[in-house]
Amino acid sequence: MNIRRPRLPRTRTGRRRLVQAVMAGCVLGLLPATWLYVSTSDRIGTTAQAPSREVAVVFGAGLWDGEPSPYLAHRLDAAAKLYRAGRIQVVLVTGDNSREDYDEPDAMRAYLTRHGVPDRRIVSDYAGFDTWDSCVRAKKIFGVDRAVLISQDFHIRRAVALCEAAGVDSYGVGVAAKHDVTWLYGGAREVLAAGKAALDAVFEPDPRFLGPKEQGVARASAAAR
Repeated sequence: MNIRRPRLPRTRTGRRRLVQAVMAGCVLGLLPATWLYVSTSDRIGTTAQAPSREVAVVFGAGLWDGEPSPYLAHRLDAAAKLYRAGRIQVVLVTGDNSREDYDEPDAMRAYLTRHGVPDRRIVSDYAGFDTWDSCVRAKKIFGVDRAVLISQDFHIRRAVALCEAAGVDSYGVGVAAKHDVTWLYGGAREVLAAGKAALDAVFEPDPRFLGPKEQGVARASAAAR
């Protein structure tokens, strides 16, 4: 089977138009990432810079043999540090529990309790299948109005922008990470994910699973007073 290779335009005008089309495509492709950067520039910092908020939201980042992956462990370490410093009172852990053999929120809860966060101060969201779902559920299901968000630096801007779009006044703590293959993959993935984030912010789709409201955050907050 003969496959014809694409050919460059023969005329100078045709080549110029091709270059312009490619450049326009690149600009359009980077617009969502630019929106994320600009819209969150004053809402990102370190654990030392994080404001005192009643609730912190930690996003899932995968399990290794049932335990938090190194990336997720670093997020949880930051949450535990903020709790021990008295900067937060409640930790909402949100992740994937779509299979019986895969439970991010419970693994996150167990890790936090081993690192000094009382179990009664931890609330689990078992349907945080992606960042948008986690943000919408934090607002609509758990009643979170203001929060510190914790994730890696390559993901935190998207998390802040989406939670803001979902109605959660957010400050993002970007956890530093080793610049390994996983980091490079995560950074590249964010360029593509920015497009979906922009669509989510504009059209505000319902999460994959919404369900009834839960009082876990309210109860944990009341117990902290």
